Amino acid sequence: MTLRTTLSLGVLGVAMIVGTANAEVRDIRIAVDVPYEPMEYRTPEGELTGFDIDLGNALCAEIGIQCEWVVQGWDGIIPGLMARKYDAIMSSMTINEQRREQVLFSDPYITPPSAWFAPADVEIGTPSEETLEGMTIGVQRGTLQDNYVTDMYGDVADVNRYATADDMVLDMDSGRLDAVFLDFPIGKSTLIDSEAGDYKVVGEMITEPKEYFGEGFGIAFRQRDQELADAFNEALAALQEDGTYDEIFEEYFGEQE
Repeated sequence: MTLRTTLSLGVLGVAMIVGTANAEVRDIRIAVDVPYEPMEYRTPEGELTGFDIDLGNALCAEIGIQCEWVVQGWDGIIPGLMARKYDAIMSSMTINEQRREQVLFSDPYITPPSAWFAPADVEIGTPSEETLEGMTIGVQRGTLQDNYVTDMYGDVADVNRYATADDMVLDMDSGRLDAVFLDFPIGKSTLIDSEAGDYKVVGEMITEPKEYFGEGFGIAFRQRDQELADAFNEALAALQEDGTYDEIFEEYFGEQE
């Protein structure tokens, strides 16, 4: 059921009243960093798709607004929000205390683990300071995985930082990386399930410590936009209750356990 919510947004160029028949409804601009399959990427025809995109569109439909997706590189995605280039970020952003100092988060909408990936013929063993010593590890620049690997293994391994997961795959294929550390769904999609090469997951899934891995992915807003965040939280709860969330989840990740 469409939310009957009156929103008063303190954002330039965005003013809307939801549920009023004659109201003017303007686009909400949502930033996304691509490619990050299966969360956000382009089809061969160039259209944006992925779990975040489909869920974001469903959330906007539930609220009764239009979504406009803005592609933005990860390094500048929070500064772009602060500069009012868009009104929200829905791009697999982990909720953590460091980011909470800058942005207002929605409720978590998915909580994926992180994992190590390596070529099938590389012997690493359970990742540790001893097993990773002297290796070259790939991470996406500015992510929680970057922070974790840098702090935990930066003294014993070379850490190479990349703008996208696809760039990491290219260096894995060419033998310039021994392993990468990624959100598990992204690593599974870009390495295990792709035709890029023969890869494997190394060790167990990682979700701790929370100071690095946070509370799951959330939608980020400017801190003053509490009413907008509340509207998305209510829409998320509605989609989880009516089964829409499960349908979108299962399309990208299979049936939930």
